[in-house]
Formats: sequence, C-alpha cells, structure tokens
Amino acid sequence: MNSIQEYFHTDWAAMTFHDWVGLTITVVVFLSMVIVYAYVLNPANKEQFESRRYMPLEEERLSLEDQQ
Repeated sequence: MNSIQEYFHTDWAAMTFHDWVGLTITVVVFLSMVIVYAYVLNPANKEQFESRRYMPLEEERLSLEDQQ
C-alpha cells in the first residue's frame, strides 16, 4: 500500500505557475463537460434538441442551393 501512496503523492509546494494553470484548465474543462452532458442528456431538454436535429443538413442544403 505504501508504494501506491508514493506513486500518487503530489508535492504541492513544488508546483510551478504553469503546473497550476494546467491543473486549473483541466478541472474547469472537466466540470464544464459534466455540466454540458447533464444539460444535453436531461430528458426535459429533449424536445429542444430534437427540433434542431437537422440544422447542419439544412445549412448545407441552403448553401448548395445558393451556389447553383
């Protein structure tokens, strides 16, 4: 068990500014993705997202019609 604790030990005092920035960005991105996934996968929002299901295809169709 001691080797596992040594493996995961972090010397917080030795972390540089760039280490802290990287840690902060990682945590913020992780939390943002959890919030977005919870919002998108919430059944109450299903109708809103289903109404926009073909939005990328419609934009492509409109741009192709404009080119002709």
